[in-house]
Amino acid sequence: MSTLFRVLWLISWPFINLIYPRKTYGKENRPGSGAYLICANHPSSFDPFFLTYSIGFRCHIYFMGKVELFRVPLVGAALRGIGMIPVDRAAGGAMAMKRAMKLLKSGEKVGMFPEGTRVKAEEGVAAKGGAVRMAARMNVPILPVYIENDKKLFRRNKVIIGEAYYLPMDKTASAEEFEKAGNELMEKIQQLGETVR
Repeated sequence: MSTLFRVLWLISWPFINLIYPRKTYGKENRPGSGAYLICANHPSSFDPFFLTYSIGFRCHIYFMGKVELFRVPLVGAALRGIGMIPVDRAAGGAMAMKRAMKLLKSGEKVGMFPEGTRVKAEEGVAAKGGAVRMAARMNVPILPVYIENDKKLFRRNKVIIGEAYYLPMDKTASAEEFEKAGNELMEKIQQLGETVR
């Protein structure tokens, strides 16, 4: 865990917790030691903060972000400093996937939003296959997390951590199997939102 990550976590936590306080369920399912692929729905740009603060200070989650963010002065330097992975969508994102797999291989936690972009619940965008393919190839558990869609200022917003699971397939699975696994992952995430009212 980088020093910059710790510093930014501590600095930003009071502000985010004041503006968007959270109520985290399933804390007993927080990841232990070793590699995890942490996957959540993605209704807003604050979701990486929600996910990071709900999982906890001791767990450094490496997220992916569009490469354009890394070109912004100071912002790009900060993102690199905390280990965020740049994704060049125009180039297909292969380098980002390799970087993420290298982190998983070394026992780190990688955070992904399987839908690939911010998605409101009513839009119903299908999951991309990258997350499940990576989990199958690296044989790491997927930790599904639900983040409340309609966040309210100064009100506790739900974050529900589900149980980690391994995919019943390996990297040789067919495209149809990966598509099915991706949809099942998003169903697990959305079902978590129904468990707490």
